[in-house]
Amino acid sequence: MSEKHVNNQEEEKIIEAFKDKDWNEIKSSDSWAIFKIMSEFVDGFEKLAKIGPCVSIFGSARTKEDHKYFKMAEDIAARLVRSGYGVITGGGPGIMEAGNRGAHKQGGKSVGLNIDLPFEQHNNIYIDRDKLINFDYFFVRKVMFVKYSQGFIVMPGGFGTLDELFEAITLIQTKKIGQFPIVLVGKEYWGGLFDWVKNVLLTEKNINEVDLELFKLVDTAEEAVHEIDDFYSKYLLSPNF
Repeated sequence: MSEKHVNNQEEEKIIEAFKDKDWNEIKSSDSWAIFKIMSEFVDGFEKLAKIGPCVSIFGSARTKEDHKYFKMAEDIAARLVRSGYGVITGGGPGIMEAGNRGAHKQGGKSVGLNIDLPFEQHNNIYIDRDKLINFDYFFVRKVMFVKYSQGFIVMPGGFGTLDELFEAITLIQTKKIGQFPIVLVGKEYWGGLFDWVKNVLLTEKNINEVDLELFKLVDTAEEAVHEIDDFYSKYLLSPNF
């Protein structure tokens, strides 16, 4: 998609946002949006309700197959399946494809929560046919990740990955959900961000020191899966809970 075409689309959206609409237009548009949102929740709940224990793997859709983080994500997914977990990803290419591929090759559950985007997102071929769900709304999709995951593995990624990461940390910090393991892979990649979290957010007292315990930073696939297993072993839980 050309930059000019994208810019034209953005201009149209801005112009549309400032157009005067009568009550009937607003009511009709919002009402249909509600039904669409409800349908996505229902579809997600029905397909994922009996999915069993799963771990979500997040990361960039732009990561190429020959990149070390692609290979590591595939390895992590395979190890998770051997530990008794299924794998949930955003369903697209890059790190998401690596996660689904690793789970698929091991014969484990491979779930894809795909999002309809104007660029870069299409579902990968390693998702179980009955476990591919397509969403239009990011917030519905994020509910599914949080509700049906026993842990998050966060590989290097961009704004979307950061959104999913900090959403989970915020929900746990505010006790809107119970704690579950959040594991960031790649100390070199994530180190600068979390140095800033410690040196600025903590120093300014915008977070508490205990909040730094809500996530772990690791460098290897083995360490990542160990953090998930170790978290649940403390509560005498195993992947068949």
